[in-house]
Amino acid sequence: MLLHEDRLFPVEEVARKVARSLYAHVRNLPIVSPHGHTQAGWFASNEPFPDPATLLVQPDHYIFRMLYSQGVSMDDLAIGQPVVKDPRKVWRLFASHYYLFRGTPTRIWLDYAFQEQFGLKERLSEKNADLYFDTISEKLRTPEFRPRALYESFNIEVLSTTESPLDPLTAHQQIRASGWKARIIPAFRPDPVVDPEFKGFAGLIAKLGEQNGEDTAKWSGYLNALAKARARFKAMGSTSTDHGHPTAQTADLPPAEAAALYNKVITGKANAQEQELFRAQMLTEMARMSVEDGLVMQIHPGSVRNHNKFVYEKYGRDMGADIPGPTNFVQALRPLLDRFGNEKNLTIILFMLDESTISRELAPLAGHYPCLRLGPPWWFHDSPEGMMRFREQATETAGFYNTVGFNDDTRAFLSIPARHDVARRVDCAFLGRLVAEHRLDEDEAHEVAHELTYGLVKKAYRL
Repeated sequence: MLLHEDRLFPVEEVARKVARSLYAHVRNLPIVSPHGHTQAGWFASNEPFPDPATLLVQPDHYIFRMLYSQGVSMDDLAIGQPVVKDPRKVWRLFASHYYLFRGTPTRIWLDYAFQEQFGLKERLSEKNADLYFDTISEKLRTPEFRPRALYESFNIEVLSTTESPLDPLTAHQQIRASGWKARIIPAFRPDPVVDPEFKGFAGLIAKLGEQNGEDTAKWSGYLNALAKARARFKAMGSTSTDHGHPTAQTADLPPAEAAALYNKVITGKANAQEQELFRAQMLTEMARMSVEDGLVMQIHPGSVRNHNKFVYEKYGRDMGADIPGPTNFVQALRPLLDRFGNEKNLTIILFMLDESTISRELAPLAGHYPCLRLGPPWWFHDSPEGMMRFREQATETAGFYNTVGFNDDTRAFLSIPARHDVARRVDCAFLGRLVAEHRLDEDEAHEVAHELTYGLVKKAYRL
């Protein structure tokens, strides 16, 4: 087998025994995936995935960023191309470099998919690349491997996609109209119309106004258009918003100052400092709207996006060249929290890419403010080590119940079960250690394991 049954469990025997027991009770619980980047169109059309390269390599920036770091051309991997013209060639190239993923979470996720979904038991290499390709291709042609069938076989209860406010949500409407009972919902991601650095920002603002019947040349019309867009998402089942700002900075300007700042932004006269102030103001405006409409607010700050200028100019956004940066939460969030931090109808889920903030800033904040919860380790830290560090640093101040379980944040559909399995194993390992150290009774550990796997995510995201 590619994977050992005791993977990620403690080496110490007593803790390992408890971890096994806990895991046995949570391993088959339904998957709740409240934040990710899979495509609703897959489930609307329910067409077969075309080939292994298109399914597993092309959408997964964890894969192609590692290959690119070792000199593999993104053109040879067909990254950014609408169709993979020679998928077997791409797959062979990937297989010949599979050794690069030794010791990484990507290796665990891929091996899980190869073993559990395709029945493959030999480690992928250049020698068996064609066997892998043919085995996976054959299965992809069967009804059991169509998107909807996979959704059901993965035991997914809820799956949230992430969409722009300008998206017509046609795919979500088609899923509903088809009568299929799966719960696939959109999350409201307003970055294209709140971040002045977004390419074509003024035109996107105008389009937002046209779609919602508002004059977005005015501050009031802009806010009304955003509120209407949120209502449209909520009508399609959305329970959350998502904000991928460069920083966690917030602001609470008087209305007249906010309107003047907006005018400078949409006319292209705002400097970099004013653009950051506008983003900061918009986080507070989004919090105000969440108090009103009940949508849970996710803040994903701290990524220096599109760091590689060459890659960005040739292949576009979100092509694996995003790098974590230091983030301030205590002072940055204060304007927003001064206004809304004690609101009972507001939930803000904070994510970090700067691990130094977990015990120093995030856990104390979430351990005090009623509106704050801690999101799970994200992106560069959704690894076994990152998850364990998070539990060790957050639990002592925020406890378990100010966290929100796990979300997979993936574009790679087949990695969803693997990612959730890793999270469940790591949480059980952490709890097993607490029991072995007589810091937690075993019956309590079973309750916590269930909450970390299933209960907390449904409560936090209002699912």
